[in-house]
Amino acid sequence: MSRQKKIGVPWPELNDGLSYNDVVRPSDAGLTLIEFYSTKYKSSAPLQGWLQRIKSDQITVDAKVVTDPNTLLRAGSKLVYHRLPWKEPDAPHTIQVLYEDDDIIALNKPSGLQVLPGGLFQQRTVLTQLQWETNNKCTFEAHQKPHPVPVHRLGRGTSGILLCAKTKLARVHLASYFADGTSRIGGKRDTNQELGKIAKIYRALVSGIIDNDKVTIDQPIGMVKYPGVAKGLYVASQSGKPALSVVDILERNVKENSTLVQVKIQSGRPHQIRIHLSFIGHPLIGDPLYAVGGQPKCLDYDFLDDSFAEDGGYPRPPKPVPGDCGYYLHAHELLLTHPITNEIIEIIAPLPSILQTHEEAKEIAIAQ
Repeated sequence: MSRQKKIGVPWPELNDGLSYNDVVRPSDAGLTLIEFYSTKYKSSAPLQGWLQRIKSDQITVDAKVVTDPNTLLRAGSKLVYHRLPWKEPDAPHTIQVLYEDDDIIALNKPSGLQVLPGGLFQQRTVLTQLQWETNNKCTFEAHQKPHPVPVHRLGRGTSGILLCAKTKLARVHLASYFADGTSRIGGKRDTNQELGKIAKIYRALVSGIIDNDKVTIDQPIGMVKYPGVAKGLYVASQSGKPALSVVDILERNVKENSTLVQVKIQSGRPHQIRIHLSFIGHPLIGDPLYAVGGQPKCLDYDFLDDSFAEDGGYPRPPKPVPGDCGYYLHAHELLLTHPITNEIIEIIAPLPSILQTHEEAKEIAIAQ
């Protein structure tokens, strides 16, 4: 059943902080507290940052606060690092519901809102608003409450359709749809292949004029080291994993030197559309990270120094990171075989004005 409604409550000033739990393995017995954290979690904070955290009563060993960084650890001891509450960067909190039934819910994610916790955004996420919405409903017994979770991701700067599962069975089926789409692409790069059980269509505004009316991009996507991104940055790479994007040109604007495009993908590698369009020489307008060639604008890897932020962690890197916004990319349409009923469902997220063709803009203006 489709419902035109919105969810979301304003964010608190500070989040609740976080707790990170560890159990000392036999191989780590005999390490000092500072050795344990500064070696195992050096991507979280430099040595001096971990010293600050220890001396600020933020770490417990077997439920007791320990402030001596040279405390020797014993095998089996339980360590907890208590990250203090902090004010997360601004993010939208209101989310439109595009479709909802007993098994799935599709949201129109606004640009600027992260999907899952990560980095500075631990509370200000889509997942948190879904959890709050569920907890506010009193029509279910606690053990019967649906627990909606996103089954794929959209970049923080990307807007549009985000599909979420409300039941375990729906989540399993939807996960298999996405996996199947990826395996099809990996096995056979045939743009005319029969569509899988899920297909996604995006709108994007790119720099430059694309000459061909249709472009198929099958550039693999891999990872490189990059400052401020602990796991590495996704880029165009011949040694990467297969990826396929089919681009249709909707409108060319010679005066603005831009092209409005539609991009169809079945599953999608992280940042695939941003990488693929920049790979062919047409980065998304406003993209702070990716440049021509599907690479970051700055590839000279700067090793971070030992300076640290107020919470002991590394300061924000000066270079752009994947979560930075500014580009125009919108998950516009989703064609889906329902994971439980098998009916075909089409979901559409209204287009931002900048991603509308002139004809679409006229029709919307007349309708209003």
